[in-house]
Amino acid sequence: MRSITYSPAYTIVPTYECFNRCTYCNFRVDRDEWLSLSKAEKTLKQLQSQNVIEILVLSGEVHPQSSRRAAWFDRIFDLCELALSMGFLPHTNAGILSFDEMSKLKTVNVSMGLMLEQMTFLEEVHRHAPSKIPEVRSQQLTWSGELQIPFTTGLLLGIGESERDRIDTLEKIAQIHDRFGHIQEVILQPYSPGHKDSLSQAAFSPQQLIELIKIARQTLPKSISIQIPPNLVSNDLIACLEAGATDLGGISPHDEVNPDYPHPKASELEKFLRPHGFDLVQRLPVYPQYDCWLSNRLRSAVQRYRTAGLATPKNSVTC
Repeated sequence: MRSITYSPAYTIVPTYECFNRCTYCNFRVDRDEWLSLSKAEKTLKQLQSQNVIEILVLSGEVHPQSSRRAAWFDRIFDLCELALSMGFLPHTNAGILSFDEMSKLKTVNVSMGLMLEQMTFLEEVHRHAPSKIPEVRSQQLTWSGELQIPFTTGLLLGIGESERDRIDTLEKIAQIHDRFGHIQEVILQPYSPGHKDSLSQAAFSPQQLIELIKIARQTLPKSISIQIPPNLVSNDLIACLEAGATDLGGISPHDEVNPDYPHPKASELEKFLRPHGFDLVQRLPVYPQYDCWLSNRLRSAVQRYRTAGLATPKNSVTC
């Protein structure tokens, strides 16, 4: 049996507002009431008995020059602190952050993430999305390496890029990882039409995805997991795994980025995968080889799960 990993997760959203206006987005709103700590605490209490380990703090972006930026960042930090204090392991993806903001969030996150998307600026879909400038996003990958933050990044596929663009983006990720060794996973996320986006084009071809997985496996170091979202590739999941994908990401009740495509339950995935020779295995949002990068507090939180034998794949490499 070949092991395929996933993280038992739940997503909390500080705010859906975002100063970017990407034409493929099914997430953002113009102005949003921010998630309160009291409401988040109520939700987290309910999750304590539901086999949830990772809390993904996924936020829209407040402009770096906005007078509300500091309050936005504090809310994200406080939500991570709350989740950590209640026994969960936070992982934040909040878009473009400054070096100092990343450094502060490192103290309350076991890992972080940011989609690189593409290393070519796509004028049609990103013309009203200032933080999607490729050089700005790749800078985040470099900073996360300098700060020794275990990191997840990825490509968004089928938004107007060429095959060469995809390969260049994979090569850029590999290049940055070669310097710092900090990238845990690369997500290959196919564009899937939703009810709110305005891109008006077909979903990314499953055959193209399968071929790109093979290219990614040849381009990226073997230590980097190739992640695919099972709710977006349901009809081609086995073919994607056979092509070299190794991880299914955080599986939670609701996909906030692709709300039209519900996540399957882990129990359903397990039953589906086993006859095909795949064993579904829980993992933590930080891989064992990065435990030594964590503060004592975070390492203790992680170690409680490792000691209990939860979400730690067999033959894991420790630092």
